[in-house]
Amino acid sequence: MQRIVLTGPDLADFSSLGADDHIKLFFPAGAEVERRDYTPRRHDPEARSLTLDFALHEAGPATQWALQAKVGDTLDFGGPRGSIVVEWSYDWWLLIGDETALPAIGRRVEEAPAGTRIITVGIIPGPEDEQRFDTRADHTALWVHRAPAQADDAAPVLQALRSLELPQGEGYVWAAAEAGVAKAIRAYVRDEIDHPREWTKVVGYWKKGHADAHEKFED
Repeated sequence: MQRIVLTGPDLADFSSLGADDHIKLFFPAGAEVERRDYTPRRHDPEARSLTLDFALHEAGPATQWALQAKVGDTLDFGGPRGSIVVEWSYDWWLLIGDETALPAIGRRVEEAPAGTRIITVGIIPGPEDEQRFDTRADHTALWVHRAPAQADDAAPVLQALRSLELPQGEGYVWAAAEAGVAKAIRAYVRDEIDHPREWTKVVGYWKKGHADAHEKFED
């Protein structure tokens, strides 16, 4: 994971209210421009700074740019187009995601009110990819290790989810990962534990073998 902080006067009017907002980044690729969706990890309006976390892959314009970025470089972006804010009215939260979802997970954990019960399940290559979040929430982190080549294998995360004992009360479940894994998580949440659909959001942030894919599942 590569963390990059953007600063500049153009960020004075930037606003991102939802923890899983998306902005569109524009990367030069020869004569073309490649577009990729990213979640703001942190925004400081007073410092006019925007923090982005890049999940590094073997290829791709975002990875290439992040690895070569240096002070003084510029990056164009647009958005977010619209924010969906989920109120902190639930008794507990279950947040599930792979490397691409960690910015949204980390942001929600760190912005949570004191004492909020949050369980996170992070799907990552190994211990070196685990993150610590600065939070006042009552936070429990579970890390699931799997090789990058198995990023579309849902078995490890499903095994981890089945081992969880969820708290009592009304809970909100949010998940984002590779599309096939996200679909399997969605089936587990809705069919196996019969969690209410209106308290659930599951998204495919990317799809193995496809560039710039984003999959939303219909109810």
